[in-house]
Amino acid sequence: MSDHLPGQDPYPKAYFYRRIVQAKLFIDAHFAEPLDVNAISGEAAYSKFHFIREFQAIYGRTPREHLTHCRMERAQELMAQGAQALDACIAVGFNSLSSFSRAFKKTTGATPAAFREAALQRHQQGRTDPLQFVPDCFSGAHGAREE
Repeated sequence: MSDHLPGQDPYPKAYFYRRIVQAKLFIDAHFAEPLDVNAISGEAAYSKFHFIREFQAIYGRTPREHLTHCRMERAQELMAQGAQALDACIAVGFNSLSSFSRAFKKTTGATPAAFREAALQRHQQGRTDPLQFVPDCFSGAHGAREE
């Protein structure tokens, strides 16, 4: 016999929310691995379509969009450190350089090569003229800029 009253959900909403959060954390931790929505929804013990709806309601994007977001954030970090597009592509779990490049441009507005070049230029400028990266309000208040 059940301990809950008729018409009441036997599980609190927090239980279901925790399962969605658990799946998001799974994506965050395993984004570089081959993942599909079936594997991710299995982490939350939800049916695929119900999981997608619940995930999107909570996070404002689908699990696939979140996976791509995680991959693109890491790819940007790698390329800003000088990694080649192919190396970043493989490191973040893409199987195809062309699909990686399309997703990267859609996310950043720049091709992987242009992004990497701009990041390397900013890094070099930071070495030769570091004060250009310090806000005027801060550097002026602390005597770092000459007027």
